[in-house]
Amino acid sequence: MKVVLGIDIGGTRTKLGLVCDEGRIHKEKSFSTKDHKDFDRYIDQLTQEGNTLIEKDEIYDVIGIGIGAPNASSKRGTIENAANLNWKGSLPIVKSLEKYFNVPIKLMNDASAAALGEKLFGGAKEMDDFISVTLGTGFGGGVFCNGQLVDGFDGFAGELGHIDMTIGDGRLTGLNIKGGLEAYVSVTGLRRTVSHMLCHYMNDSPLRAISYNDLTGEIISDEARKGDFIAQQVFEYTAEILGSALSNFVAFTQPKAIFMAGGLTKSSDLLLEPTKKYLEQNLLEVYRGKVKLLISPLIDKNPAILGAAALIWNE
Repeated sequence: MKVVLGIDIGGTRTKLGLVCDEGRIHKEKSFSTKDHKDFDRYIDQLTQEGNTLIEKDEIYDVIGIGIGAPNASSKRGTIENAANLNWKGSLPIVKSLEKYFNVPIKLMNDASAAALGEKLFGGAKEMDDFISVTLGTGFGGGVFCNGQLVDGFDGFAGELGHIDMTIGDGRLTGLNIKGGLEAYVSVTGLRRTVSHMLCHYMNDSPLRAISYNDLTGEIISDEARKGDFIAQQVFEYTAEILGSALSNFVAFTQPKAIFMAGGLTKSSDLLLEPTKKYLEQNLLEVYRGKVKLLISPLIDKNPAILGAAALIWNE
């Protein structure tokens, strides 16, 4: 069976999987990214884990390796000063792995790779124009226009999470962009908004007894579902910012749909409908009622690995 080794390099863990052309992950494993302070040592383990996954069974024919990573340039084959990785500077990850694997290797920004995965394996198979956003620790974006992934001349296009929304206190994103979208619409942003709402309102709330470091997206979601006013205001505020931002994105390419994925979509029952409301409110009249806001069907199928593998299967 022909498969692609898909690799997702995250700030906490690196995930690997063997993916067939139908978008099924046949074998997968992961290891810690953050434990590696030295890039060369990380490459050593990545190579070892990849070989272990490939060599355990002879029924798989690996035809290529696709890699999704933060701040990755598809044109240079490098990772450039990613905020959530230990290693800084320009990291030649493709060249480093080519020493050990005799197959084509492709690299792309993880959120753009996720959009490609949505096109090949997810809900966008019949769409030429769509946007994919990943709401996790940060905010990632990928844009398809006229049937093509928008990659940019240098391979860094689609950094939607760092677009300046010029909101209130001007929070900093992971790349120190003041007022950037991901500082508000992400799991990290959700926690910061709790602090904002606790100062803004005097209502009693179980969230007042929880320190910032102990606060999780799951806790905030649970309290919102129980009817806690502060938690509900957190989601309303987040949805208002997200809906406004998405309306701006629509004006760029007029997508048929916007797909949402990532950890924050576990709270889609609290976020999806209010986001749709604010999206429609902020759209130009010519776009209203035309753009679908959808949860990605890949969210329970390890979309990061699928997106990485799509870099090869797309060829």
